[in-house]
Amino acid sequence: MSKKGEHDYSATVVWTGNSGVGTKNYRAFSRDHEITCGNKTKIYGSADPAFLGDSSRYNPEELLLSSLSACHMLWYLHLCADAGITVSEYTDNAEGRMIETKSGSGHFEKVTLQPIVNIGAGDDSELAKSLHEKAHSFCFIANSVNFEVACEPEIRSSV
Repeated sequence: MSKKGEHDYSATVVWTGNSGVGTKNYRAFSRDHEITCGNKTKIYGSADPAFLGDSSRYNPEELLLSSLSACHMLWYLHLCADAGITVSEYTDNAEGRMIETKSGSGHFEKVTLQPIVNIGAGDDSELAKSLHEKAHSFCFIANSVNFEVACEPEIRSSV
């Protein structure tokens, strides 16, 4: 059991890509897998197509990018509600860059969040914009990665 302020999570990842010969060689197996967290809907995953994955499935890099974007959004919505900013729409077109190293490994170099936020007509757009910095400082996922996470928000007021 977790102590107050500690939160435990669990996920099950099951490889479903054995084509009958296991990992006999690098091209002999599919990278397909299924991710479940409790009784929630399965996420069908694979590798990036550059690494012989299925492009119709989510890859770990996309899920990391999505986690950063969603965490930032949830904090931002919370902070806007607390500050009296009414958000009516929020869309983030996040982008990330991963660099492969000579060893065959790799790492994310940078992620840029690009949220487009619609706020109420009388709301303070400068405050709404500044709350992105605060959301970033609170984001659990952004605080857990070792690469730059930038945010380039666009605030639009409802007319």
